[in-house]
This record gives sequence, structure tokens and C-alpha cells, in this order.
Amino acid sequence: MKSKIVFSCQTCGHQAPRWLGRCPDCGGWNTMKEERQAATGKGRPAAIKTAQSKATPIGEIEVVGEDRRFTGIGEFDRVLGGGVIPGAVILIGGDPGIGKTTLLLQALPRLATKESPVLYVSGEESPRQIKMRGQRLGIEHPHLLILAETSLEQILKTVQEIEPAAVVVDSIQTVYTEQITSAPGSISQVQEVAGQLMWFAKRAGVPVFIIGHVTKEGAIAGPRLLEHIVDTVLYFEGDKGHSYRILRAVKNRFGSTNEIGVFEMKDVGLEEVSNPSELFLAERPQRSTGSVVVSSLEGTRPILVELQALVSSTTYAMPKRMANGVEVNRVSLLLAVMEKRLGVHLSGQDVYVNVAGGMHIDEPAIDLGIVAAVTSSLREVPVEPGTLLLGEIGLGGEVRAVSQAELRIREAAKMGFKRCVLPERNLTKLDPIDGMELIGIQEVREALDVVLA
Repeated sequence: MKSKIVFSCQTCGHQAPRWLGRCPDCGGWNTMKEERQAATGKGRPAAIKTAQSKATPIGEIEVVGEDRRFTGIGEFDRVLGGGVIPGAVILIGGDPGIGKTTLLLQALPRLATKESPVLYVSGEESPRQIKMRGQRLGIEHPHLLILAETSLEQILKTVQEIEPAAVVVDSIQTVYTEQITSAPGSISQVQEVAGQLMWFAKRAGVPVFIIGHVTKEGAIAGPRLLEHIVDTVLYFEGDKGHSYRILRAVKNRFGSTNEIGVFEMKDVGLEEVSNPSELFLAERPQRSTGSVVVSSLEGTRPILVELQALVSSTTYAMPKRMANGVEVNRVSLLLAVMEKRLGVHLSGQDVYVNVAGGMHIDEPAIDLGIVAAVTSSLREVPVEPGTLLLGEIGLGGEVRAVSQAELRIREAAKMGFKRCVLPERNLTKLDPIDGMELIGIQEVREALDVVLA
């Protein structure tokens, strides 16, 4: 069998017959790696064979209700859309040590039955290492099977023999197929292995969990095609300086996207957090300048977080604009609105904005909170602790309506908040909420007069 040498981009998958310093497709530098591909006229055979499918008129296709299986971990089931769908391919990414293996080891035994065990395939750790981790987590399930293997053909052979209820592959960058001669983790190996696993899952009706390495930028390593192949993409986020972890869905064919689950890492594993707002507001100082509370809508769940701002005089010609947890460009835009519409002079001030707890918020509903926090720090006037701020700010200084305002306000009422400053347009559509004073505003200047009086 002859083989040919190609150069593949490790980011986008573009192939070229010779090495290039810059990929012509994605523009990445030094991403072209040499790979050997077997050249056959008949193409690569599938790793496993099944009966050939046939085309069916859409009117004759039977529609069967989703038969979701629960992992018993409420936050995990929430992110998946209500449970695990048979035949789903789920990709989980995250930094090393963030808790990907721990989560799946805790969830897998709930999917196992006496007739159908679950299979954990490890290409990085030995069965003894996984056993030691299982003992620490208190997992001694008799129907949790561990397989240390990196050959896709051997993995699929074992799967056909034991017929598991679910399969975990940790990680896809370590698995290879003998049909391709390139090294494990290469662009062609990752694509082919993921394609074969997806092909198997759909025909066997077995859910497959795939763990993927991440790059320095935080994205799953390998081609973007990998995320297109799978049904669900989950990212494990969290600061190693904090004990909590956030599981975020960025793609889900069987549920809502941008849904999150909140966990706390403890000695005995991950423990789900049923009330994230209480967690993120637990250490909030009372009557501190530059501190406000905003509501972020993550999928169907409103979460209250503390937004902090610090304004200090600068000795440099160019003042600093730094943001952690929010988009720095959005902060710069809001500061420009304050300069133009409110007459607040910030050209000689450094401005720092931070979302306490390490959360990352990417929605315009927190605009009013950012402006109020910056003004509070600048004037040295604290915002009343029991006040929630909602509103998107336009370039004209107007405060625009936000989505799901009632859901956000009711969550704040549960946490003991007594007052909410929100856009006038939202107020006209709301019914009175017990124990909550609703103040509608049309311009950002009105809001500052209310919260910083």
C-alpha cells in the first residue's frame, strides 16, 4: 500500500501538498503539520459493519417521544436538556484538572443496569489510577467497566461484545484508528475517530461521551469540524482559585444552548449547587462603593452576581481600561456614553471592572449595572444593598428593555432584594411583585439619581 505525505492545519483541517508558514484558510501561523495518509482506490472501510440504510419518505417516518435517561445529577441533566438521549454524542472540554473525569465517573453509574453496564475507556490513565480516584469519590459500582485502550478498532470490538448502556472516551486526542497512518491526535485521526464514534452511536442507540483537550485559548483542541460532528458541546469552566465549577452548553441539538450547571468541587467530588445566586453573593460587602448586583440570564436560569468597579487617578497619559468577566470593548463603549451624555470626565482615571466569583457575563442587560458601579466608585457613594439593576444602555443614553425581566426580578425577590431599577418599557408589562419596589427609568441619568441619591 502506498502512502502520501500531506500537510494539515491543526486548527481548521486545511490540507496542502507542501508546508506553508501560514494556513490560507484560517490564517493561523505554524499550524501546518506533516501527516502520512494511506492512498487506496477503494477508500477506507468502516470500523464496524451494519445493514445499509435506505431512503424513507418523510411522511412515513415514525416520531417517537424522547426517551431521556437521567444521570441523577440535576445540574448535569439540566445542561443536557433534561437527560441523556440514546445515541447522542456529547463532547466535553475543559482545562486539565477542572473536573471532567470526576463528573463522568459520578454520572456513569446512574446510567448502568444489571443487563447493560457502562464502559469508561481511558487512553491517558491506567485502570489502577482510575480505581484510586473512584475510591476517593466513593464509586464502587459493579457495572462500571474500565478499559485502558487507544485503538479504535479494539474499543469498538469491546463495545460490541458487552453492549454497554453508555460509553466514555477519555480523551479523543489519544485514540487512533489503524486505517490512518498519522499519529494519534493529528487532524485526520481526530476527525476519523470522531466520525466513527458518531456513526456507531447513531446506529447502536448508545450515548457516547467524548472528553477533549483544550488549547491555550480555552477552545477544544483539534479541528472545528469536531464540534460540528457531535450533538452536544459542553465546556467546563472555573477558576482554580475558587472551588466552584460551571458546566456550560454551547451547542445542544436536544435542548437549550447557553444553559449552565453550577458545581462545587469538594474532597468527595463535585457537588451540585441548587442556588447559584446565594453562592455568588455570599461574600458581598455591605455598603461598599463600586459594588452593585445585576441579574444574568443563563439559558432558562437567572443568576444574581456582584459587579464591582474601581476608579482611581492615573499618572499615565493613557488611562487603563481593564475588565474581568465582561467584554472590555463593551466597558469602553459605556464609558464613552458616560463622558458624552452624563458629563463624567474619566480621561484621567483608570477604570477596572470585575465580576465577583469568576463568572463571565456576555449580555447587554448588565449595562446599567456597569455604569452605576463606575459612578459609585468615582463619587465614593455606595449603592443601597437591596437594589437590583437591569437595563441595556444605548449610545444616546437611553435605557432599553431586557428580556425575561419578571423571571430575573422574582429571583431577586427570593434572595431578599427589596428594590429593582429597570427600563420603563419593562415596567409597563409587569404585574406588581410582592415585597419588591419597581422603579422604571428611561434614561441612565434617572437611574443614577435613584440609586446614588
